[in-house]
Amino acid sequence: MPIIIPPNLPAANTLIKENIFVMNQPRAVHQDIRPLEIAIVNLMPLKSVTETQLLRLLSNFPLQMNIDLINTETYTSQHTPVEYLKTFYKTFSEIKGKKYDGMIITGAPVEKMRFGDVAYWQELTAIMDYTRDNVTSTFHICWAAQAALYYHYGIHNYLLPRKMFGVFKHTVNNRHCELLRGFDDEFWVPHSRYTEIKREEIEQVPDLEILSESEEAGVYLVASKDKKYIFVTGHSEYDSNTLKQEYERDLARGEDIQLPRNTFPNDDPQQEPVVRWRSHANLLFNNWLNYYVYQVTPYDLYADEESQPDL
Repeated sequence: MPIIIPPNLPAANTLIKENIFVMNQPRAVHQDIRPLEIAIVNLMPLKSVTETQLLRLLSNFPLQMNIDLINTETYTSQHTPVEYLKTFYKTFSEIKGKKYDGMIITGAPVEKMRFGDVAYWQELTAIMDYTRDNVTSTFHICWAAQAALYYHYGIHNYLLPRKMFGVFKHTVNNRHCELLRGFDDEFWVPHSRYTEIKREEIEQVPDLEILSESEEAGVYLVASKDKKYIFVTGHSEYDSNTLKQEYERDLARGEDIQLPRNTFPNDDPQQEPVVRWRSHANLLFNNWLNYYVYQVTPYDLYADEESQPDL
């Protein structure tokens, strides 16, 4: 089934070329189905790249989705034109009267900073507050997962000796968890981060469960027991060449960056990366949308309110 996205969004052309079913809003209104309302808070510098990665995964779910793209008001991306943001994005101020079935908050290249020093930290905490009562389930990726674990539960992140960089093998901790339904005993996930969270700190919080981890990459997947918050420390949404591009970017900057692990055949960066995580990524997002969003969310998001917001 299709995802419903704004007219003329550049990601649409890429998705259509990949034979992914997208639908514009005028066509969608003729179908008598209540679409899921999904917001993507995009904190990444290259907005269109991250949009495409996430929309590709969301598009495999068999229900329509209305997608709102959200950017920060308190910090303007230096890598995405302002006109692009004005055309395709909304701000938190514009949507905070609305309710969502699901929200995705992306990672951000600010890991080495203290949370409070991030330019949009106050705005992000307002968004995280908002998710408590206005979003059925929120999916946090990489830095956003660490930020949310800190904000909601007081769990700290810690700087690693070297960047956790590459594709790593993971195992399932809870085979009865719906989020992990259909997972293989072992599966692969890309990671690209300078910080980590500690298993022992998470275990001190009764509301949280560690669902998956890696001997090399550490804790990967954490969820609140009420299904409201999902925390993912890796990047299952990454394209086949994302790690390669990050490696080449860091080399060009003169950074001391190691070759991403388990990425290139024979560790030869001249060869094309091997994709080991695509099936896991699709299953993870489908399970979240099905069991943590669609099966839980009310049909009428505004049943307890007198009227819907005028957005």
